[in-house]
Amino acid sequence: MNTENQQRNPVLLVHGIDDTGAVFYHMTAYLRQLGWSVHTIDLMPNNGDVGLDVLAKQVADYVAANFTIDQPLDLIGFSMGGIVSRYYVQRLGGINRVQRFITISSPHHGTIIAYASQRPGCLQMRPNSAFIQDLNSDAAMLRHLNFTSIWTPYDLMIVPTRSSQLPVGKEVILPVALHSWMLTDSRCMTTVAAALTEPIKPYLQFDYIHSCQKSPLGGGNI
Repeated sequence: MNTENQQRNPVLLVHGIDDTGAVFYHMTAYLRQLGWSVHTIDLMPNNGDVGLDVLAKQVADYVAANFTIDQPLDLIGFSMGGIVSRYYVQRLGGINRVQRFITISSPHHGTIIAYASQRPGCLQMRPNSAFIQDLNSDAAMLRHLNFTSIWTPYDLMIVPTRSSQLPVGKEVILPVALHSWMLTDSRCMTTVAAALTEPIKPYLQFDYIHSCQKSPLGGGNI
C-alpha cells in the first residue's frame, strides 16, 4: 500500500471497556512505522462505572490539551471506545475537529452482553437504551466526515454482530475469529491504514449545538 505523499493527521486511539491505551500496542507500532503520529488515551474508570458521556469528556479534554485548536485529527475507537468517540464527535464538538473516524467492533446499536452488568456505562450500551437511541437519532451527521465501521461476523462481545453496522459511511467486514483479535489482525490494520489515507471530504463545519441540547442522556432502557 502506497502511503507516500498522503495527508497524515495525528491519530487518536480510544480503547474499550476494561482496557487501556496499551491494547493498541501493535496498531500503534504499525501506524507509526508508516509515518503517523499516534496518540492513545487511558479512560478512567475503564470498567463502566461512569457513563460513556463522562468518558467522552475525557476525550475532548485530551484533544484540547494535546492539539492546537486548528489541528484536524483522525479518530479510531475500539468496541466501547467507538461509542465514546461517537459521543465526542456528535455531542462535544468533535465533528468540527475530526476528519476521519474509524470504529472497530463497536456496538452502534448496543450489545446483549451489556445486560450482564448494572454499571452506568453498560446500561448505556444495552440495545435500545436511551443513550444509543439518542446517538442514532442523528447518526447522519457522520456523513460530514470520512466514517468507516470495521467489524467481524464472529464477534462474541457485540451481540448481535450486525450492531456494528451504521447506515452511513463505509463498512468493512473481516472474518476475524475473536473480538480482541481485531486490533492485531493484519487485515484490520491494513484496512485502518487505507481509511486513514483516503482523501478527506470538503470541510463543512457542523453546527452541533442543537444536538447537545436535545435531552439528558439516561443510562437505562426506554
